[in-house]
Amino acid sequence: MHIQPPPPATSRNAYPALRPIPTRWMDNDHYGHVNNTVYYSYFDTAVNGWLMDATGSDIRQLPAIGIVAETSCRFLKELSFPELVWAGLKLEKLGNSSVIYQIGLFRGDDADAAAVGRFVHVYVDEVTRLTVPVPDAIRQALRALA
Repeated sequence: MHIQPPPPATSRNAYPALRPIPTRWMDNDHYGHVNNTVYYSYFDTAVNGWLMDATGSDIRQLPAIGIVAETSCRFLKELSFPELVWAGLKLEKLGNSSVIYQIGLFRGDDADAAAVGRFVHVYVDEVTRLTVPVPDAIRQALRALA
C-alpha cells in the first residue's frame, strides 16, 4: 500500500522558517523565467543553509551526511531574474534516518507560493554510505520546523 504525502502548504504563513534566495541572471532560461531545474537548487540551498545556521556548525563536517533521496516540485507561478525568492521550510516527517521537508518558494512579499516542493534527506555514514540515524545536532535543530 502506497501512503500519499500530505498536500504541500501553499501559504507563506504555514512555514516556520524563511530564507532569502536572490535569483541570478543565469537562472533564467530562453523563455525569460527561472528554469525548472533551478528550483531544485533553491531547495538544496535553503535546506542546507538553514541546517548550518540552525545547528551553528558546518554540516559537511558531521560523520553522517544527508543525501537527497527524493525531491519533487509543483510549479504554480513563474519566478524570474531579478527578484528575491523566499524559501519557506516546514518539517513533514522526522524518521530514524530520514527527514522529509516541505518547501515553499515565494516571490518577494507574495503570500501564495510560486512553487511547492518535497525534499527527502536520508542520512548515511560519510565513508561507508550505509544508512545511520539522523545526527543529534540535526534532530535538535529540526524542532524549530515542527
